Amino acid sequence: MSNLKAYKYRLYPKKQQAEKLQWTLDRARELYNAAIQERRDAYEIRIKRHPNYHDEATRKQLTQEYALTYTQQAIQLPAIKEVRPEYNDIHSQVLQDVLRRVDKAYKAFFRRVKAGKTPGYPRFHGYGRYESFTFPQSGFSLTEDNRVCLSKIGTIKVKFPKGKKANPPVGEMKTCTIKRETHHWYVIFTCELEQEIVYHPSEESAGIDLGLLHFATLSDGSTIENPRYLRQAEHKLKKLQEALSRKKRGSKRRRKAAQRVGKTHRHIRNQRKDFHHKEARKLVTQYQTIVFEKLAPSNMSKRPKLKQDETTGQYLPNGGSRKAGLNKSILDAGWGQFQQICESKAECAGSRVLFVSPKYTSQMCSGCGAIVQKELEERWHACSCGCSLDRDHNAAKNILQLGLQALKTASRARTERSGDAPLRSPRL
Repeated sequence: MSNLKAYKYRLYPKKQQAEKLQWTLDRARELYNAAIQERRDAYEIRIKRHPNYHDEATRKQLTQEYALTYTQQAIQLPAIKEVRPEYNDIHSQVLQDVLRRVDKAYKAFFRRVKAGKTPGYPRFHGYGRYESFTFPQSGFSLTEDNRVCLSKIGTIKVKFPKGKKANPPVGEMKTCTIKRETHHWYVIFTCELEQEIVYHPSEESAGIDLGLLHFATLSDGSTIENPRYLRQAEHKLKKLQEALSRKKRGSKRRRKAAQRVGKTHRHIRNQRKDFHHKEARKLVTQYQTIVFEKLAPSNMSKRPKLKQDETTGQYLPNGGSRKAGLNKSILDAGWGQFQQICESKAECAGSRVLFVSPKYTSQMCSGCGAIVQKELEERWHACSCGCSLDRDHNAAKNILQLGLQALKTASRARTERSGDAPLRSPRL
């Protein structure tokens, strides 16, 4: 059994190499936008002119039947190179991968339409929204002197961490992605590894309640404090964004000011990710089973709906300002990223991550199971059974109980299906 693992390293291109990387990225973005435009034109010609276009069911069916495919667009690449000779200076598989991105975006769009969700039509990408290109199979190699060789671009120095943080790529390299982050360049290798069965040395379990007062509260009562990196950098960001707004659009000074804002955001993002990685490593090393609530941060951070007076038509206060501050704090915590990192590290550490429904985890008493209604401002749980503890600690204990209960149910179902007695997993 094999799995994929990504390795990301900083590139140090020379000035000419950085210009070549940017030139390749710009050409890939042009091709992406042209492919989007071609599919839009095909929609206008093939579908909008159909006699039954106004029938919704027919329109949906026609949209999927007459949409252009990756193969139809990839066949045109040789003709594009004749009209635009500069595309001959880009590896062919890089161009093919650009068209696969377009195809993937449209497939996701049709999937959302079919599911009845808000679809979000694939859109054109500007300079700041298209930041990477990929060699999907060949055209790249890694030399022994810490350099990456890219077809039709050249050999670029890459920095590998040393000492305890050494993390060289292991396994068979499948893809190579070149990514721009502000004015820095990175290379991402995707490698295929043989997955080994690892047994966790501990049998401990933990329920974790993610929050804002504390980043996480564990079922044993311990907490992980919330670093609030975005909040700490708010004043600096405000000054940089004010300086950006004063610069003339299209000027070189505005581009540099935008890079300074982007650099600050990237620093905050890196701080948050580093914090998540370190705390996730501690958890998966200590606990065999980790249970989280199944959260949806994107839904939790939505704007409140507008309130309008029926008689006067004036808009009424809806708590939007307060909710905006709460949304910023939710996104600053990065719960979704933390849970994903925990899942990824758990696979390598031999532990497991479970998710349970967040329904009533804060209201239910961890001692007797009774529902104790309380407002969000109430931070202490007190039940008539005598159970009295912090609200988040109570929720973490409930999360753990739900996770262990789901584990027992799944184990019992597997045993009934197999007809055999359950086997104990060997331990180190």
